[in-house]
Amino acid sequence: MTRILVVEDDFGSRKMMLKLLEEYGQVDSAVDGQDGINAFRKALEEDRPYQLVFLDIMMPRMDGHEALMLMRKEELDRAIAPAAETHIIMTTVLEDPHNVVGAYFKGGATSYIVKPVERSALRRELAKLGYKSAAAGR
Repeated sequence: MTRILVVEDDFGSRKMMLKLLEEYGQVDSAVDGQDGINAFRKALEEDRPYQLVFLDIMMPRMDGHEALMLMRKEELDRAIAPAAETHIIMTTVLEDPHNVVGAYFKGGATSYIVKPVERSALRRELAKLGYKSAAAGR
């Protein structure tokens, strides 16, 4: 079963993402970048890593850029091969190319989705990465 982590400070957005993703696997959530890092690290320590992380860019305490860098560092420190890295999809209401480019090229994000996230856009993005909805098999 796919393990998914949603890191989102906005309650409504977090709740919506949890609902949209429940058909793809086990979904956990964190309210900011620091909580996200803690959950990500714990999953690695328990040898139950997340395969997929949705990470908001703009958050209090620790923003998505910093959290992304720390997640990639955790993987590097554990000698996780690039092919086995977690897929990290940045989510943002910003259509600011600077933020998106920074996440992609500097931080190693897999992809990004603009919020509010639409079900069809989410499904397309997940299909590109090889994830299938459990509902599709019914």
